[in-house]
Amino acid sequence: MEKAAAIQYTGDLPAPIVLATGKGLLAKRIKEIALEQGIQIVDQPELADALVELPLGSLIPEEFYRIIAEILVFVRRVG
Repeated sequence: MEKAAAIQYTGDLPAPIVLATGKGLLAKRIKEIALEQGIQIVDQPELADALVELPLGSLIPEEFYRIIAEILVFVRRVG
């Protein structure tokens, strides 16, 4: 099943937050909205699996800091 998670990092909090999550059709819609808004999509299925289980607004758990940092660097470079 397709999964998607959107994160947001503003620097105001100690870590990025989970902004949106979804499975199946909702995951596809999250990706469509991201594309419509010019938001970079990064394919990380294992990370999406973990993030879709978190409540919206949750801080990203410390165990994912490294991969999230790599994603944020990538997004800044291509964006």
